[in-house]
Amino acid sequence: FSKIFSHEALESYLPKIQLVIKDTLRAWSSNPEPINVYHETQKLTFRMAIRVLLGFRIPDEELSRLFEVYQQFVENVFSLPMDLPFSGYRRGIRARETLQKGLEKAIQEKLQNTQGKDYADALDILIESGKEHGKELTMQELKDGTLELIFAAYATTASASTSLIMQLLKHPRVLEKLREELRSKGILHNGCICEGSLRLDNINSLHYLDCVIKEVLRLFTPISGGYRTVLQTFELDGFQIPKGWSVMYSIRDTHDTAPVFKDVDVFDPDRFGQGRSEDKEGRFHYLPFGGGVRTCLGKHLAKLFLKALAIELASTSRFELATRTFPKITLVPVVHPVDGLKVKFFGLDSNQNEILTGTDVMLGATV
Repeated sequence: FSKIFSHEALESYLPKIQLVIKDTLRAWSSNPEPINVYHETQKLTFRMAIRVLLGFRIPDEELSRLFEVYQQFVENVFSLPMDLPFSGYRRGIRARETLQKGLEKAIQEKLQNTQGKDYADALDILIESGKEHGKELTMQELKDGTLELIFAAYATTASASTSLIMQLLKHPRVLEKLREELRSKGILHNGCICEGSLRLDNINSLHYLDCVIKEVLRLFTPISGGYRTVLQTFELDGFQIPKGWSVMYSIRDTHDTAPVFKDVDVFDPDRFGQGRSEDKEGRFHYLPFGGGVRTCLGKHLAKLFLKALAIELASTSRFELATRTFPKITLVPVVHPVDGLKVKFFGLDSNQNEILTGTDVMLGATV
């Protein structure tokens, strides 16, 4: 999977990610009613996985149906394994079977239609990698790999995207500082993104943007922790942990108690700035993507997606909270607002004026 998230691969994904985000924000802005941000970012990350990572050319209507089936699968994937009629487990199994059929159809169409491609997507790389190692992947292996890629790109990225939007709403000065950085780097001019300015090296040079994303992931880490197997017996605080045991480490508690972070409950992107660099003092104080040899392989793609989303939000959208107060946060199954976060989006023209659009404006990404 490492080739799927290489620098070259990310460079080729970036224009496609931008297109999916642009079309999504245009659709949000065309809606006269507030949107449920968490639900809509789930749609967005699912769409990104299907269109960009997998390169499937599924019509929008079919894509929406596939999303609903995928949600059913995810909602029931951790159900108790009681195979009874109408049980969550049975619903999850049926959803998985429907999903597998839809993915098989999309894979077959993709293998038969290779015309008009201008980049190698993750599934292309996976197929070629198998051939390089002298192994032609079976359809079942392709379906399993496809499902794994969707799963990896879906819930946690939607959680972080929702947290990002909520923090930009809560902290307008952060949003304005982001805009100032985009202007100073020649990316944002007269209220619009300069054509050809969003390349991977340009995005990586945006230091304040990087601080904002780091702080979102520190304060609102999507998942609470991870599991590891003890390779060698060791002692911790007077307790012996035997080799072979399974242990769980807590990302959230680590971020909350790490002594390097000052005022841990405050959203403060500057803590990661050059003057403070609070994430540099030790290997395991900051680990939103886990740590060690099993750190999240897709972390660079996730951060790139969040940065592209932040740039579009800062450049082309005005948005405001549609409820009187900000919602409470729940931690299960991933971090998200209890009401999904209700937000009204407004489109902007190049002079940062609102664009009044019709309710039927919904563009599908042609990737």
